[in-house]
Amino acid sequence: MLNLKKIHHIAIICSDYQKSKEFYTEILGLEILQEVYRKERDSYKLDLALQKNYCIELFSFPNPPTRVSRPEARGLRHLAFAVEDIEKEVEKLNAKGIYIEPIRVDEYSLKKFTFFEDPDGLPIELYEEE
Repeated sequence: MLNLKKIHHIAIICSDYQKSKEFYTEILGLEILQEVYRKERDSYKLDLALQKNYCIELFSFPNPPTRVSRPEARGLRHLAFAVEDIEKEVEKLNAKGIYIEPIRVDEYSLKKFTFFEDPDGLPIELYEEE
């Protein structure tokens, strides 16, 4: 068995780098740690942190192929963020014109959750923790 310590990061390839950069930094509020343009690959790599913890690498590549994400396709299902007050966060997203599914309650944990999408349709979950 491996001795894993934690999840280090999640890598996301986007179709419109500037649009996704704005979404992850200005809407979700992730902090930019480093932004690099790799000329030989015509690719950006943006390292992002949540509360000072490195968590997402956002990549751009010329003409990346699309990936089926719904309904329930193989691969990454969604990216989830813990929040304290889901209604307050939903109001903030609504104010930015982002469609959010109705808030639901997990039948086992009895916690509230909801989903919305990034600019490329990647499902993002907000999950309320106390």
